[in-house]
Parts: sequence; structure tokens; C-alpha cells
Amino acid sequence: MPRPLDIPSLPIGHRVQDQFLILDVDRRTSTEGSPFTVLTLGNGSGTIDTEPFWLDRQPMVAGVHRGHVAQVIGEVETYRDRRQLKVSSFQVIPKETVDVRALLPSVGAVERYWETLDGWRAEISKPRLRRAVDLFYEDPDFRRDYEQCPASIKGHHARLGGLLQHTTEVAAIARTIARASGADTQLVMAGVLLHDIGKLESYRWDGLFDYTPVGRLVGHVVLGTLMLDRRLNETPSSPCTDVERSILLHLVLSHHGRLEFGSPVLPLTLEAEVLHWADNASAKTASVAQVLADPASFPEGPVSNRQWMLDGRRLVNLESDWGSEPA
Repeated sequence: MPRPLDIPSLPIGHRVQDQFLILDVDRRTSTEGSPFTVLTLGNGSGTIDTEPFWLDRQPMVAGVHRGHVAQVIGEVETYRDRRQLKVSSFQVIPKETVDVRALLPSVGAVERYWETLDGWRAEISKPRLRRAVDLFYEDPDFRRDYEQCPASIKGHHARLGGLLQHTTEVAAIARTIARASGADTQLVMAGVLLHDIGKLESYRWDGLFDYTPVGRLVGHVVLGTLMLDRRLNETPSSPCTDVERSILLHLVLSHHGRLEFGSPVLPLTLEAEVLHWADNASAKTASVAQVLADPASFPEGPVSNRQWMLDGRRLVNLESDWGSEPA
């Protein structure tokens, strides 16, 4: 399959003929009572909404659902300063004829992330702590899933391999904070490596990023805690003491930092506090960078529209060379 179109860079008037993943199907009724449908199309580079399919064109998109793949022909236009795709031809195609993964955003090669994380994991010299971490990170099935899983469904690092990228960022940030604050750097690193393991059971990425049923009902924080506790119980000779088990479980349970953000408990140890802020820093900075890189976020100049993943903030995109000489 050829490389997908670079959706963010498509100019107004560009004719599009390509395959897209259907990311959202918004069926509504206008204030005048006319039904219409807007599709959100996507590939590995980004997303674009279609113009509305009004009543006379509803048969074109009848039966279309999230996760379908379609061959689309259309033209990029603008409406109220937002780009959209005016579709002239739309046909759902069998998934088995398409490499759906090529239509999902991806971090690309993951070897560099594994090399970094495995190097830092090797620095964990405390035997029981290392054995607890290795219950997962020496498991080939775990590594296969972990390097594919996104770090979120629609927010930060929502890409194939995004969880591995996010974990590497959290580790880099946490190592620095741990040294500056006098925290146990090895315990912090163990917490980094374990804090998001629940996302393997909470998310699915088989052609569409979404929650699993148990992910919606329980959430990745609790699922990760259960996974850790289960793996420790299944090991013939537990690698850590009961107190050490509680310390590790607390790191996973508290890493979101606040009850309203999904942490069943608040961080109550120095290492838990370090982990929370490192996790938050990676997520928030990635979200800011994502918004700044998307022209659709700035329909009216240098101030963005409100960003739900950044607490409703409107970012400002101003640049200067600060007097630097041209390269």
C-alpha cells in the first residue's frame, strides 16, 4: 500500500483519491429538521471531516460505522475557516484487502525506545525489585503488546507504539526529578515501567483505537494494579515481601495524582509523587506539541481553539528568532 496522504498539509482545492479509516460517524439533524451525516476520515498522518451528507446523499453513507475502511474521492475545501472534504465518491472496502495498521498513526521503529528502557532497567540492581519488574519485561508476549499499544485513545501519544514512547519519556523525566529530590531512583524506575501496564487490557488497537469492555468498566489504573498483583501471586516464589508489594501497588494506583483524575489513592510516598509528575509532564507536553503542530487548532490566527485535553486552554503560537543569525 502506498504511503498515506499527508492530511495536515493538503491545500485547499486539492483532489483526493485514497483509502481512509472511518474514525467517527456523526449523524445529526439540523435546526430546520434535515438529517445529515459528517464523517471523520483519518490515516497515519491525521484526520479531516467531510462536508455534511444531506438527505439526498444519505444512501452514500448508509451502514457506515467507525472502523470501516473506505476508498474516497473528493476535494479539499474550507467552511468557516475549517478544512473539510467534499466527497464525490465513497465506497467501503473489505478490511482484509487493506493493511489497516498503515492507516493508524504510529511512532515508527521502536527499537530505540527499547534500547533506552532496557538500559535503564539494567541499572535496577536491587534483586527483588528487579525480579518484580522482569516478570513483565522479560516476557516476550508482554513486550510484543507493549510496543504496539497506544498511550491513549484520542489524547497524548495516541499512536501505535505510543505507550512505549510515553514510558521512555516518563523515565527520562522521572530520573532527573528523582535525583534532584533524593528519591530512590531504582524504585522510581520500577514504578515508571509498571505504572501503565493496565493499558494492555484497557485498550484495543486492532484497526481502531478504542477501549475494551473491561477498560471502560474498570480503567487502566486499577487493571494495572490487578495485573501486577496477579503476576506476583502466580510466581511460585514471590519476588518481594508483602510490604514491598504494597509499595509497588501504590505506585501504580496513585500515578494519576488526584482522585478526580482516576487515582484511587493520592501519592503518599516521595517516589509516587515523582512518578505522578513525570507522567503528567510527558502527557501534557506531548498534548501541547500535538496542538501546536496542527494547523486546524488555529482557525483564527495565533490563538488556538479550546483544547479539551489541556483543561480547556487556548494555546498561543508565537515565534521569534530572537535575533539569531540565519542558518
